[in-house]
Amino acid sequence: MDRWKGRVALVTGASVGIGAAIAKSLVQHGMKVVGCARNVKQIENLAAECVRSGFSGTLFPYKCDLSVEDEVLSMFSWIKVQHQGIDVCINNAGLALPEPLLSGKTSGWRTMMDVNVIALSVCTQEAHHSMKERYIDDGHIININGMCGHRVLHNADVHFYTATKYAVTALTEGLRQELREAKTHIRATCISPGLVETEFAYRLFSESPEKAVATYKSVKCLQAADITNAVGYVLSAPPHVQIGDIEIMPVEQLM
Repeated sequence: MDRWKGRVALVTGASVGIGAAIAKSLVQHGMKVVGCARNVKQIENLAAECVRSGFSGTLFPYKCDLSVEDEVLSMFSWIKVQHQGIDVCINNAGLALPEPLLSGKTSGWRTMMDVNVIALSVCTQEAHHSMKERYIDDGHIININGMCGHRVLHNADVHFYTATKYAVTALTEGLRQELREAKTHIRATCISPGLVETEFAYRLFSESPEKAVATYKSVKCLQAADITNAVGYVLSAPPHVQIGDIEIMPVEQLM
């Protein structure tokens, strides 16, 4: 990770869970990290924690609703002015809403598409533009996907969410191909966790929190640190190594 010291990373959805853990880890490794989310107060608290811990990097909180394209574009403009641009883009933000195919609301479907697919794609495009205009040829774009990007669970509540994660799988491979055709050494990687103990299930089952509790008690879950370790591995890979996708599952998880 030494080559990333002093360089700039963007982590979306950095207020809680996996995103917060990734942002903290990158700051610990000496990076300048722009952490964005709608709830910026939590990122501000995390930034203060990083300062108290004496980490060599810095976390810069930025309030952004990723479902609003103009806010995303404004964020990248701010990053250009304040930090010249970004070298690493970690598309972590994502959400699941319990909207089945046969009974779900189209508003919920659109929200998942806007955040999980469209915002990810806009951030990817803007990150590549930032790297290209500064002649950065060793940048990295990492999409935090999920096991739902590779298999369909027998759970109607997450079927549409699963479709968005299948899209992330396809988009990451498509990005890798486009980067190769462009003769650049910028790399693209998916990290696909199984069940991670975060706020995710509590948000998904906000009207039935007992479902979230049961979900996390069903197996010994992954922790956010397990995902940050995978990010560190990806960013530490030598220049000739392309890591396409890492699936990380709890040992006890069946699907």
